[in-house]
Amino acid sequence: MVTNRLSAQVVGGPGLGRDFERLWRGFAISSVGTFLALDAFTLIAVLVLHVGALQVSLMAAAGGAVGAVLAVPLGAWIEFRPKRQLMIRADLLRFLVLLTVPAAYFAGALSYPQLLMVAVVVAVADIVFLGASSAHLKGLVAQEHLLAANGRFETATWVSTAVGPPLGGVLIGVLGPVVTVVLNAVSFVLSALCIRSIEAPEPAPPVRPAAPSRLVEITQGWRTIAANPVLRVLMCNTVLVNSLIMATAPVLAYLMLNDLGFAPWQYGLGFGVPCLGGVIGARLARPLVRRFGQRRILLGFGVARVPWLLGLPLVQPGVKGLLLVMAVEIGMITCISIFNPAFSTYRLLHTADDKVARVLTAWTITARLVTAAATVAWGVLASQTSARTAIAAGAALMLVSVVLLPWRSARE
Repeated sequence: MVTNRLSAQVVGGPGLGRDFERLWRGFAISSVGTFLALDAFTLIAVLVLHVGALQVSLMAAAGGAVGAVLAVPLGAWIEFRPKRQLMIRADLLRFLVLLTVPAAYFAGALSYPQLLMVAVVVAVADIVFLGASSAHLKGLVAQEHLLAANGRFETATWVSTAVGPPLGGVLIGVLGPVVTVVLNAVSFVLSALCIRSIEAPEPAPPVRPAAPSRLVEITQGWRTIAANPVLRVLMCNTVLVNSLIMATAPVLAYLMLNDLGFAPWQYGLGFGVPCLGGVIGARLARPLVRRFGQRRILLGFGVARVPWLLGLPLVQPGVKGLLLVMAVEIGMITCISIFNPAFSTYRLLHTADDKVARVLTAWTITARLVTAAATVAWGVLASQTSARTAIAAGAALMLVSVVLLPWRSARE
């Protein structure tokens, strides 16, 4: 196990400390901004540019996929540079590129290619930020506090998920289609300021070794994951589960809004309220790991988060159908939010300090590419069969994911 390079004194004694609070505050602000603008590009494309459903889907899938492909060579670049500086630059890049959308809108020059380009640039900046921030967290927070830190991030994510989209919808309805894009851009500036205010000196980045070839250096993250039996199966598991959840989400939206006649506010309520389960789960993660151990939580909640999707093909119109969606979502989200901090902490602790950024970048790229492909595949499946059939297929495949948990390593 890799030991952390800074002691608890750096972060202000036995707790997480003021510097972590500054980092967390920046994350929370940008997370709220991101979820406020979650559907902004889709609404702008439909309401302002009047594009078709295919172009909307391509923007959602291609933006993430192209951004992930462009980010492939960036893992080593992130690894051997100061992480805090990269995080600030990624925030400022997202701020600047997002501001081009309202600027073009008010100038009457906004176009679909511009939206697509902005989505790609933001996706690349997201990957840079995620890779740098995880390596930075490992240097800022003492090893024994990483689980608590990841739990705090998980809580902020689920609060933002619950509050952001409904509030964003209201703001767009009242103030117009680009207001949440502006707020999202501003949130990245505030995030950069919070990161800039961190006082603890950042550990020097690892020294760049002489690699046999550029290809070896670029693929180091994937090779590190492949060489570790636990990380290898955890990546397969988390990528499969997350991609299936994301791929079935648009199909479920179509089922509820088109086939079953749910109102948009009912659809929002069905997915907003269950996010409270994410807050509860994130707060439970640390005491559960302390009591049962990290591996038991990874295995137990790795399984527990899987079967809930089986309930969604059974959704019917009316209040009972809405309550079923809420029950399924709150159960799944609670289990996910307990699993995620334990998983994120395990991944950090079992990755060498000089490979963290490359491992996280490789993980994120893989997840985004698989999610984009799965989203397209499930859209095609739903169009050729039915929304219920596509959701049921995703639920059935989710069950396979339990095989891709570190059972053997846990016994050893």
